Amino acid sequence: MLFKRHPNGLDLPFPSEITPQEVYTGRRQFITRMAATAAVGSGIWEMANREAFAQTAGQKLAARPNVALSTDEKQTPFKDAAGYNNFYEFGLDKGDPADNAHTLVTRPWTVRIEGEVKKPLTLDIDGLLKLAPLEERIYRLRCVEGWSMVIPWVGYSLSNLLKQVEPNGNAKFVEFTTLADRKQMPGLRSGVLDWPYVEGLRIDEAMHPLTLLTMGMYGQVLPNQNGAPVRLVVPWKYGFKSAKSIVRIRLVSRQPRTAWNDSAPREYGFYSNVNPNVDHPRWSQASERRIGETGLFQPKKKTLMFNGYDQVASLYTGMDLKRYY
Repeated sequence: MLFKRHPNGLDLPFPSEITPQEVYTGRRQFITRMAATAAVGSGIWEMANREAFAQTAGQKLAARPNVALSTDEKQTPFKDAAGYNNFYEFGLDKGDPADNAHTLVTRPWTVRIEGEVKKPLTLDIDGLLKLAPLEERIYRLRCVEGWSMVIPWVGYSLSNLLKQVEPNGNAKFVEFTTLADRKQMPGLRSGVLDWPYVEGLRIDEAMHPLTLLTMGMYGQVLPNQNGAPVRLVVPWKYGFKSAKSIVRIRLVSRQPRTAWNDSAPREYGFYSNVNPNVDHPRWSQASERRIGETGLFQPKKKTLMFNGYDQVASLYTGMDLKRYY
């Protein structure tokens, strides 16, 4: 895997590498207008115009705060959360998603929920938005590479959706499949993973109130580079478990194969709970660096078990969390 390195050896961007929201939003609008203009007379203008209006960057998304499930820690600035992330479908460097994800068309969009259920269901993004009251929850998110953020997400517990399809007695796990479209996602050409990106949870993890089906952040719809139009946020697990741009949710009887576990099983276990006592084979997980904090010599934070979400500990009673990492 290729990672852009800061001269001081940290996986941190220069401030100049993080594109301000107003700049990248304006740039994307300019590119879209230019593409539409170039298509006039060729019969493609109408399609380009529809796609331009389909993009919803910056659109407000009202939600009631859920204080009980939110941390009161200082939030990561929007420009950092939107400009420094992993979304390999749009490139391997941390800034690539913000630069490249403007190609993602988020409307129309449907998600199919199927498998070991009594009532399979297909919903478009508007149907998902209306399924349950939207909440804003401020969650910590910890990356396996050693950095973390605090982000106000907008969505509702995934259990609201899963209850609609009525899982049957064979449903033991939930598999999430994300979009894999080479026309929209230049990173698929890298071959770093076996696409499409697939993740999974045990059904009790998926049904836990903290597991968030997410359509927005910072009071607006998800930016493309953050997993638009719908993603998962599982705050007690490493960030790669929170699948982005989901197109299918399937309830299954056996533990599903997942993208990173298939690619590097020694490094990325199926459970991937934040556990400071289990090091990654190539680095310690005992501490983390909070993105967006000023100063190159800002001290690292101690990594907390389950990322500090102790309310999920009962899900793993009796499990060896070093073996089931």
